[in-house]
Amino acid sequence: MSDTVSILFGGVFALLLIASASGFVLSRRVTSEAGRVTVDNLNARIKAWWVMIAIFAVAFIVGKTVTIVLFALASFYSLREFLSLTPTRPEDHGSIVAAFYLFLPLQYWLIATDWQTLFSILIPVWAFLLLPVLAVLRGETRDFLMRAAGIQWALMLTVYCISHAPALLILDIPGYSGGFLLLFFLITVVQLSDVLQYVFGKLFGRRKVAPRISPAKTWEGLVGGGLSAAAVGAGLWWITPFAPWQAALISLAIVVAGFIGGLVLSAIKRSLGAKDWGTMIEGHGGTLDRMDSVSFAAPVMFHLTNFFFGV
Repeated sequence: MSDTVSILFGGVFALLLIASASGFVLSRRVTSEAGRVTVDNLNARIKAWWVMIAIFAVAFIVGKTVTIVLFALASFYSLREFLSLTPTRPEDHGSIVAAFYLFLPLQYWLIATDWQTLFSILIPVWAFLLLPVLAVLRGETRDFLMRAAGIQWALMLTVYCISHAPALLILDIPGYSGGFLLLFFLITVVQLSDVLQYVFGKLFGRRKVAPRISPAKTWEGLVGGGLSAAAVGAGLWWITPFAPWQAALISLAIVVAGFIGGLVLSAIKRSLGAKDWGTMIEGHGGTLDRMDSVSFAAPVMFHLTNFFFGV
């Protein structure tokens, strides 16, 4: 599998070099203000790709444990960004502490120990029952439903959903042992879809999907970028347990789920009066701004793969 991964990373690095060179040339040639904004946004996405691919390369070299830790850190920062924008009260501190220091590490420990059954129900059952109890014991009822649901929603999106990406490493698929390749497949399709939707939207976009929520998202961008990313996913069938047509269908499911994830997280940001979730990634928001698509796409791919190909 190491030779396969070397080929994949080599191909990705070559594409990123071409993309970076193209972005540099465009930044020198564009003259309009709108053009500069577009090119700067594109270059920020390419820069984020460099960081993610470098992290993935290190994770593969070091092994499964480091990969899980990196996603746990991504969940930690995403959860912090979500809750920093969500209205809470001092009476919610117990629930917040439990979310950060009990359920988040426990969720990723279950992945590290291959405990798939409890991994699937820890947060949607036990965390959802316990967190409101911790808050209600403090006796404050003002906006209780909104506060409790906000913390539950934050934990669900940033920890439970994102944790399904590294959980691909522990899927038991007969005759297949390339868990890391499944993770590579997921992240490649999700992020490539994001970039290509942006490019197609800027080149051909006319009809906006949800102008009040995300004005940059267009139907032309979704169809053009989504189909292109799905075609790439179909071309990567050889690193998965899927046939080419199955890889294409799962890629389409990933694309649609990722698009919806970005739209939902954008709606939440707008409801909270924020443009970005944070400032960790220079020029491109916070960790959750990069993981919003993954939060919806990862559980979709995990459960589709487990249902149709797992034991």
